[in-house]
Amino acid sequence: MSEVDYYDEDDHVDAEPKQNPVRARMKQLEKEAEELRKQIAEADAMKRELTFVKAGIDPADPKFKYFVKGYDGELSPDAIREALVEAQLISPPDTSGEAAAWQRTNQVAAGAQTAHPPVDWNRRIQEATSEAEIMALLAEAQQTR
Repeated sequence: MSEVDYYDEDDHVDAEPKQNPVRARMKQLEKEAEELRKQIAEADAMKRELTFVKAGIDPADPKFKYFVKGYDGELSPDAIREALVEAQLISPPDTSGEAAAWQRTNQVAAGAQTAHPPVDWNRRIQEATSEAEIMALLAEAQQTR
């Protein structure tokens, strides 16, 4: 008798054991959840850095580096600036310059209602009687510009 090649189904053993589909799905979901946690942490770090930038702080500046790492207060630009002033890393904002600017603006607005009519330099030069008067008028005109 000759040898016959045949395939016996009973002798066949699966090389791969069958996996539990529920467990495989759980592993996939756990992996996705971990990736999402990393993305959330990265987004929180970027949000924190952006808040410091909005407060006028360069997080990479060595002067502020440890402050940025250690700050645990409210994450708003105003609160961060206030904490920086308390830590004496920045000087308090100079509001006197701003107040003076507003005062000048108010004076200009008030003066606009009582402004003098514009000077007619041509008429004044024609009415001048000497060369010295004309030179004085020209000097005055240059100062008012």
